Amino acid sequence: MQKVVLKISGMTCSACSNGLEKYLNKQEGIISATVNLVMATAQIEYDETKVDRKMLDTFVKKAGFKSLGEYDGKEEENNYKRNKILFVVFGVLAVILLYISMGHMIGLPIFELLDMSKNPINYAVTLFILTIAFLAYGFDIIKNGFKNLIHKDPNMDTLVAIGVLSSFLYSTYSMIMIIRGDNSYVHELYFESSAIVIFFIKLGRYLDGISKDKTKEAIKKLVQITPSKAIVKVDGKEKEVTIDEIKKGDTVVSHAGDRISVDGKITRGKAHLDESFLTGESKPASKKEGDKVIAGSINYDGYIEYEAEKIGRDSTISQIVKLVVEATNTKAPIAKVADKVSGYFVPIVILIAIISFIAYLLLGFGVGEALTTFVTILVVACPCALGLATPLAIVVSEGKCAKNGILVKKSEILENAEKINTIVFDKTGTLTYGKLKISEILNYSSNLNEEELLRITGSIEARSTHPIAKAFSDYLKEHKLGKYNVEDFKNLSGLGITGKVEGKEYKLGNYKILEHFNIEDKNMDKYKQEEKELAKKGNSIIYVVEENKIIALIGVNDLVRENVKDVIKKLNENNIETIMLTGDNKDTAELIAKEIGITKVIADVVPEQKTNTIKDLKKQGKIVMMCGDGINDSPALATADIGVSVNSGTDIAMDSSDVILMKNDLSKILDLILISKKTIRNIKENLFWAFFYNSLMIPIAIGILKPIGISINPMIAGLAMTLSSLTVILNALRLR
Repeated sequence: MQKVVLKISGMTCSACSNGLEKYLNKQEGIISATVNLVMATAQIEYDETKVDRKMLDTFVKKAGFKSLGEYDGKEEENNYKRNKILFVVFGVLAVILLYISMGHMIGLPIFELLDMSKNPINYAVTLFILTIAFLAYGFDIIKNGFKNLIHKDPNMDTLVAIGVLSSFLYSTYSMIMIIRGDNSYVHELYFESSAIVIFFIKLGRYLDGISKDKTKEAIKKLVQITPSKAIVKVDGKEKEVTIDEIKKGDTVVSHAGDRISVDGKITRGKAHLDESFLTGESKPASKKEGDKVIAGSINYDGYIEYEAEKIGRDSTISQIVKLVVEATNTKAPIAKVADKVSGYFVPIVILIAIISFIAYLLLGFGVGEALTTFVTILVVACPCALGLATPLAIVVSEGKCAKNGILVKKSEILENAEKINTIVFDKTGTLTYGKLKISEILNYSSNLNEEELLRITGSIEARSTHPIAKAFSDYLKEHKLGKYNVEDFKNLSGLGITGKVEGKEYKLGNYKILEHFNIEDKNMDKYKQEEKELAKKGNSIIYVVEENKIIALIGVNDLVRENVKDVIKKLNENNIETIMLTGDNKDTAELIAKEIGITKVIADVVPEQKTNTIKDLKKQGKIVMMCGDGINDSPALATADIGVSVNSGTDIAMDSSDVILMKNDLSKILDLILISKKTIRNIKENLFWAFFYNSLMIPIAIGILKPIGISINPMIAGLAMTLSSLTVILNALRLR
């Protein structure tokens, strides 16, 4: 049994992905196939004894699409700019077309050359030409509509395609009659119906395409996390090579500031490496000979040589890319309501229209009247209101979310957020700020206030390359404190740093620096006890020594975000289970969890374990939201029913997530759930009005009320369709 993810060309809508998926799953030798429209991929599990890779490409081709080979995360230039230009151009054309065809109805001035009563031929031919342009613009919709009809899987595209073409062909017939001299047909032109329906559907596709490109960009950034070049040692000399030239066993060199090129093992030197993108640990890890290094991590302060062990597809980053792609290839738990309904609604409407056409002919009516009834039924039943019911309410709600600092990227989120019963939080960068800050200051000095103490220590730390130094630099910036001139600065590896400020020597470091300089103090027992208390809170401890006297203890830590305790409390009160899932060590994680009120902690996990944890929770029947901020969280964010990232997180986490909290405020999760509840109620109301409209108008379009003098033609049907859509629009706007 083999599994492969193929890149697919030619998919433009859900009908395409659904059709391809059904076709692939019918083929002998294919165990399962899942097609992802957003990623334009097909994940196929197959029996290699019955099917080979070339046969998979052939299956894709027979279904009407093209396989571009195995997905590797490297995307082609997207068509965003081209689509935007086309949308703007056709938006202008839509306004022109509506002005020409319907401007006279609302008293707008009409050019005499295009006046329907004075120059009916010019009027008809102009609308015909403009509509031809829209048919070309929406050719993919028409093509997919008929393709799904052929595959016996008609959908909304099918109904739109038949309705649009029927209306266009009938209008073309009317135009021909006008050219032949029968001007009465000028009132039988419905070109604008065909064009505007296509335009609004393309609008939805254009907006959908933007979110697709964002998702693809996330994968591209994952691939690019590793540097394109590296330095290897060949015969004792350093040589720059491309990443693809590195082979297993090569000795790779890394200087301070470099990114690690490939996974490997240190053979010489030591350094602090920032692996937070993978592990979630905010404090850079100390690495020495024999320790493993991961591609993409940053060398803060040392020189190391390491042996290349995992390259290409075997690297940790490549495995994360694979996890993200596989996670995005899983199906959403709930399909869109309109798509489900259209599965029954579309074929029924087509059948009703055909039966009505035949019935009119059998009852002795002319072909013209039979065709008018056929087109009227399709136009009046064209499910614009049904199609708008769900997405419009969601668009309005997304705007409401945006005003509240909640960026929702997928329409399904506002359908599903109200059902969430389990929220999994990453620790570093999500529940905490994700960067080291000065958390506590114990000032023993008799002549220095806290601000002056931090100004001195910050000035000395600014000369250091150690990760903790940034906490002091940030403090000086936040409090707008200038730096002192530092003399005789020295870096004592593994101990700390020393330097002179205003003629006095200061020593900053861990407890070992006291032993190194033989510093003794009568209050040493007190200092040691207070050091233990700070350490219990997860702090890294720095002793500050002026000359040979201890004047302060400073705790540096990753602080818990503001109002996190209240958020967790409210979630628990609403019977939503909260879990901490982190790559950080268990002791630190449990310490913070206890502080904020989370009772379940899963620590010391790698990205794959995070993803598996989410999968296990979903298997238990739970609807899971994942909140994270790092690259290590991206597979889990994609796997969860809803992935939420804070805005201070990495680009990868934000692109892999469904929701971004723009103000880094976790209380917005509660707002999201509340908005979701109101949105669902509004969608149900919209669907009722859409169904009520169709239930009322289809019988009238058939002609049931003709005996009492009530009937409609395609023009009135088009107007009725617009009014039904307007009802849904106004109801959705109430969400504001």
